[in-house]
Amino acid sequence: MTSVFTRVDEGLGEFALRPLDPDADAALLHAWVTHPKAAFWMMQDADLAQVTEEYRRIAEHPHHDAYLGLWRGSPAFLAERYDPAHVELVGLYDHQPGDVGMHFLCAPVDAPVHGFTRAVIGAVMAWLFDDPTTRRVVVEPDVRNTAVHALNATVGFTVVGPIAKPEKDALLSVCTRAQFQAAADRAAADRAAAADRAAVTRTEGAPA
Repeated sequence: MTSVFTRVDEGLGEFALRPLDPDADAALLHAWVTHPKAAFWMMQDADLAQVTEEYRRIAEHPHHDAYLGLWRGSPAFLAERYDPAHVELVGLYDHQPGDVGMHFLCAPVDAPVHGFTRAVIGAVMAWLFDDPTTRRVVVEPDVRNTAVHALNATVGFTVVGPIAKPEKDALLSVCTRAQFQAAADRAAADRAAAADRAAVTRTEGAPA
């Protein structure tokens, strides 16, 4: 299946997204969403048929879709895009034109790669903002998911506040195109500064 978006991370290489196939990808998704590390995805007890049915439902929904994320050509994460005026956040926040909702999930791994999750969310955000009609990305992670709150902040999200959803208490956060770009610029500056420091250290440690 053809990729709809590709981004090359300076340190980790190519990330891409392709439309999810609810049937062909079901077994893979089932392993991901039922893994203990995916507890906040709230599908821990789902069987294969239920996972297949859920992603068939998303595929058929006019305001919600799902994509399989690839890293260096292999499946590595899941991304969902939705219209919060019609899905997830209906009547729960101050919707603005150009708002797009997002969920993402990294595949469980035995040996985590440093910076991988940050690179994934960066790729997902770049994909969403690649659409010129997207003005703001909206997320609603569980209030207890502090790791994701911190990760969201690194790509420019600001917290609006807690909201009560039927299935969870969530922390509504938003990120404009300008906020995402500013966060990306800060990250690039930090990488350049770290590289300069490393170069100085190597020079100072070299034999005279």
